[in-house]
Amino acid sequence: MNPFPLRPALPRLVWLLALALLCTGVHAAPKNIIILFADGAAPTQWELGRYASRVLRNQPFVVTDRVFRDGSLGLLSTHPAGVYVTDSAAGASAMATGFKARNGAVSVTPDGGRPRTVMEAAKQAGKRIGLVTTAQIYDASPAAFSVHADTRDEAQSIVDQYLALEPDVLLGGGRDFFLPQAAGGKRNDGKDMLAAFAAKGYAILRDPQQLREAKAAKLVGLFSEKELELEIDRDPAREPTLADMTRAAFQALTRDTGSGSDRGFVLFAENENTDEAGHKNDIAALIRALWAFDDAVAVALEFQKDNPDTLLIVAADHETGGLSATYARSELSGASSLVIVGPKEFERVMRIDASLDAVAAKLGPRPSPALLEALVARHFPGFTLDADLREAILQQRPLERNFGYTTQTNLARMIARQTGFYWGSSGHTTEPVAVGAMGPGAERFRGYADNAEFGKRLLQLIEGR
Repeated sequence: MNPFPLRPALPRLVWLLALALLCTGVHAAPKNIIILFADGAAPTQWELGRYASRVLRNQPFVVTDRVFRDGSLGLLSTHPAGVYVTDSAAGASAMATGFKARNGAVSVTPDGGRPRTVMEAAKQAGKRIGLVTTAQIYDASPAAFSVHADTRDEAQSIVDQYLALEPDVLLGGGRDFFLPQAAGGKRNDGKDMLAAFAAKGYAILRDPQQLREAKAAKLVGLFSEKELELEIDRDPAREPTLADMTRAAFQALTRDTGSGSDRGFVLFAENENTDEAGHKNDIAALIRALWAFDDAVAVALEFQKDNPDTLLIVAADHETGGLSATYARSELSGASSLVIVGPKEFERVMRIDASLDAVAAKLGPRPSPALLEALVARHFPGFTLDADLREAILQQRPLERNFGYTTQTNLARMIARQTGFYWGSSGHTTEPVAVGAMGPGAERFRGYADNAEFGKRLLQLIEGR
């Protein structure tokens, strides 16, 4: 008698197939892919979000505590073609095509090539596709993941290419280049692109209530003429959160279209506010932007929980601002004490109730001393503007050659001197960015790689390789 009989419930062919898959290292390709993109965020920003969430909200930060801890974690170098420091267009282009681009180019290589983008590949594979952002929907990153342009400034062409590509979901800002000048837009060809999308069966959304009530499988939601407001300034009656838009995208992308085919979807969802806050050295706005992004990641994790054939990726294109929380002297001379960042400093920052952009807009290009004093007292309780920074703002004198946005970065230096949240630039830096992945194919993103390698691996998964 054979003491090791084959199990009758599992035919021999099934056992052999399973063994072959194990031996060859073949893994199931994901049905759905969610790319959650925090523009301008690197490990420094993720640690800021984690610590701030713990000491101020007393709750986990799911990017670090779930995705990075439990998933596959990697790092990406970010340099573009030709130089060392990237912009968003070149960074996103490499991640979306697997090929380097020059700064400013949107998925166009230095020799003029237009390699296939992630969304073009997904469309060819029969998947539904969506783009979500807090920036203009035609901004560099969502554009690079889907279409092509010689420069990121070709907003009108990018919108035209969206109409040809037909993403199932477009949610964000940037209504200006969907409307002709006669209707208050910026298009110079007289076309009403919202009408053109509506003619193709899209529901056109203009406010958060319409987003919540949307039942269509194809959505164009544009909630601002330009980019959406920073989270610290956002009016919830006028603009949705990134989590709101991400949730609506899932509902639309999984809605039955009547085609009888369901090959899944690829969704790109970006928080541009993390980059905007970094450019302006706005620590209070950055913390809130990181939390808003984290809320969207939590929504995506819930979707993945119910749909385990989904790959979830948290990524970014570069670091912005050279953020460096540190300890520093409270004064340059005398028996000065050290300012060391801790819970008390975080609490001081969270009492700031407006973005540095909003304060700069109120001050205008020729700030008056009285208005400057009043705005500091109103929006920065407990902070004192040193005389040198006061004069720099009144005279519109930059901090240094690598700092633009004169009013914002001088106000940021006021905050830094009294809390320890210092910044090294108002531009991008070369700090490698983190990639966290969970779900089928996540292991491909582990380790240190170039951003173009990220693009190659992502395209392989979409193509089933």
